[in-house]
Amino acid sequence: MTYSGVVKVGGPADVHELKDLMISKVAVGSMNNNAYLLRCRDTGEQLLIDAAAEPHTLLSLIGEDSVASVVTTHRHDDHWQALEEVVAVTGARTFAGRYDAEGIPVATDVPLEDGDTVRVGSVELTARHIVGHTPGSIVLVYDDPHGHPHVFTGDCLFPGGVGNTSGDAAAFVSLLDDVEEKIFGRLPDESWVYPGHGDDTTLGAERPHLAEWRGRGW
Repeated sequence: MTYSGVVKVGGPADVHELKDLMISKVAVGSMNNNAYLLRCRDTGEQLLIDAAAEPHTLLSLIGEDSVASVVTTHRHDDHWQALEEVVAVTGARTFAGRYDAEGIPVATDVPLEDGDTVRVGSVELTARHIVGHTPGSIVLVYDDPHGHPHVFTGDCLFPGGVGNTSGDAAAFVSLLDDVEEKIFGRLPDESWVYPGHGDDTTLGAERPHLAEWRGRGW
């Protein structure tokens, strides 16, 4: 089946099958959060991005092979409600941005800086530190050697704009500056975007609107 990236709470996961990596997307919780399970095809090792809610749903998705790592994209509580239980069951190592770690009530084993590598089996992802939605948000980039990049953006980038900065003009400028420099400035239009809520998009679909976003201020 063709991957669409369209999921709903209570519904099945959608699976994006790449040559070296399988990406399963599921929606959980009252805020329609996305969680992503990455599985290395070579080793079978798994990594979860955002244990947002519904630990039973996430543990069912993870399955008997367990999960080696959980990355929390940022400190907002809708992105870590299931983290404590998932870690208790699986023993997974926890990763988060260094400047958001203190806001996450489950200890962060590996604080991430901009440019750090996160591994799942033989697959490497690169962490990008994006300031604005929170001080320490982390975006993960998988530069697929067999195709285009895949970008897990948390709440930093969505279809139609960047994340919420609650009317803080300076935070908005910081967020858009970092998104333009570290995502749009370094990756091609074909790059697939997996956001923290809602449907997926591509950089090519969003790039023409960057000036519009800056002009409107959100």
